Amino acid sequence: MADHKIAPFASAPVGSRGRLYSEAGSAHRSCFQRDRDRIIHSSAFRRLKHKTQVFVEDEGDYYRTRLTHSIEVAQVARTMAGDLNLNTELTEAVALAHDLGHTPFGHTGEDALHGLMAPYGGFDHNAQAIRIVTRLERHYAEFDGLNLTWESLEGIAKHNGPVGGDLPYALSDYNTVHDLELHTHASAEAQVAALSDDIAYNNHDLHDGLRAGLFTDHEICSLPLVSPCFEAVDAKYPGLDPKRRRHEALRRVFGVMVEDVLHTSRGLLEESKAKTAQDIRDLGFPVICFSDGLWADLQILRKFLFTRMYRAPSVVEKREEVTQIVEDLFPYYMRLPEHLPGAWRADIAAAADDITLARLVADYIAGMTDRFAMQEHKRLIG
Repeated sequence: MADHKIAPFASAPVGSRGRLYSEAGSAHRSCFQRDRDRIIHSSAFRRLKHKTQVFVEDEGDYYRTRLTHSIEVAQVARTMAGDLNLNTELTEAVALAHDLGHTPFGHTGEDALHGLMAPYGGFDHNAQAIRIVTRLERHYAEFDGLNLTWESLEGIAKHNGPVGGDLPYALSDYNTVHDLELHTHASAEAQVAALSDDIAYNNHDLHDGLRAGLFTDHEICSLPLVSPCFEAVDAKYPGLDPKRRRHEALRRVFGVMVEDVLHTSRGLLEESKAKTAQDIRDLGFPVICFSDGLWADLQILRKFLFTRMYRAPSVVEKREEVTQIVEDLFPYYMRLPEHLPGAWRADIAAAADDITLARLVADYIAGMTDRFAMQEHKRLIG
């Protein structure tokens, strides 16, 4: 079990608020281990293998996918949680689940689906992850979803901070039956998962952008976070092979971000005087953070990646292509819902109005992989 050496403000399995549907405990795994394992064995997790991170699947075998990204996030999160004496199992569960709700084609697909769903309540990938783990995974005899613990669901719902205002329907529907206290911050474990997401994508997007030829090693050496890392490598390994030089430098970038979060968060946790996991939620501010200096450097890095990678002409061209796929499939299924697979027919028949039907169609499209969405578009629409 994971609670014998953790800090008082960490999330201990023995203190879990439990599951919506009561289950007997396991003799071999903590409740958070079971959550993590259910996420790994879910259909939605497997489908992340063929979902876009930045580059669509057919653009190359070496680029990150949502699955490899989620694994990288979990690795960083587990390491940082262990160093901060938090519960590594809960942290890993939230990290592995944080992108389950993503559509095919990454944020491009999400933007397209959100626009199409505007008359029906919109679309949000974080809320969709909750819909997946509480409703759409249908494998267990006694309940829909994965029946995760309250702490894992809370972490998935609000790892990026409190959720207020008009809630996405996918989150609001579940919150009415199982209050996730959306107005507070999440546990320290969930906050670690959120910062690990930032660390992972900032680092691997540099790798993938360089591999794609969207910018060069020389160009990223102008970035304040990156430059000292290349200088350190050149000092230690003069004349190193360019590919090894790049790898050595970028793994140092990775390390700088991790060390900064750990150093900053240790101070915040100590200053908070938190004695319990609930104290962390009630503080009113996050305790897992970058320092102000590194955060400023990250904004420069993000601006660079936005202009040179996310809005590169080749990436924009692909965005337009895959946006059209989503924008064609949604009205097609709305008009001809009988063309959805047989497993969806009962839900379609029970749909009382266009809003319910649209949300079912959104569930189906959001669950598609890049490959399947392109195949279905070609088969149905041409």
